[in-house]
Amino acid sequence: MEITERIKQATAAIREKTSQKPAIGLVLGSGLGDFAQQLEGSTVIPFSQIPGFPVATVEGHAGEVVIGSCGGQAVVALRGRVHYYEGHPQQVVTIPVRVMKQLGIHTLILTNAAGGINLDFSAGALMLISDHINCSGSNPLIGPNLDEFGPRFPDMTDIYTRALRVRLKQDAQAAGIPLQEGVYAMFSGPSYETPAEIRMLRTLGADAVGMSTVPEAIVARHAGIRVIGISCITNMAAGILGPLEHAEVMATAQRVKSDFIRLVKLAIAAAAQ
Repeated sequence: MEITERIKQATAAIREKTSQKPAIGLVLGSGLGDFAQQLEGSTVIPFSQIPGFPVATVEGHAGEVVIGSCGGQAVVALRGRVHYYEGHPQQVVTIPVRVMKQLGIHTLILTNAAGGINLDFSAGALMLISDHINCSGSNPLIGPNLDEFGPRFPDMTDIYTRALRVRLKQDAQAAGIPLQEGVYAMFSGPSYETPAEIRMLRTLGADAVGMSTVPEAIVARHAGIRVIGISCITNMAAGILGPLEHAEVMATAQRVKSDFIRLVKLAIAAAAQ
């Protein structure tokens, strides 16, 4: 089935389940899906019940679309995401972003669990993404351009919308939420990076590394959607401390859940402006 047909079928299936018209989209990364419980009057739809939607298979990713409201704003949240390393092309991984665009969103908040590269960071820090480095070896816009969504050669200068970053940093400071800012690098995974790769990324200017977010941000920007990116630094990257384990990622995400939820609520409020 072609990507455009999958997008149409998925959008139609979601619209059959709810009359809400979300303006803000949210992707919740590893161990961060509990935020969806904050949405009021929510409709929950498993990915598996949405024709054309890729299905998440990783622990910590429930694989649900949740549509509801937060602070008076209509929100569609992906409780979990599908990753490139699960075997899907990036064009398929990003179908949910295009579906959210069809549902009416103007701003997308992307969250992830990431490894800290910047030595000033520590596990549990929250980082606002200022830019990214795509080390995945692919790009979701490869192939025929979807002209109905955006141009063949979209500009990526302001991919993580600067005006929203400025507002969110101010609001986080006023709320007493510690917030770093930095560059996120994406490797395909699923193996964690080697110490040599982490040294390379630090030389290139990366502050954190993970296995998601970049394809979604590219597709969102292609479609004219504003983007906010938030990384939860759940562990320090390879070669900095000890061996890396997914259980550590999940445990740290749980530990910082309160500040993360507060920050996402501030991001939704900023996106509504």
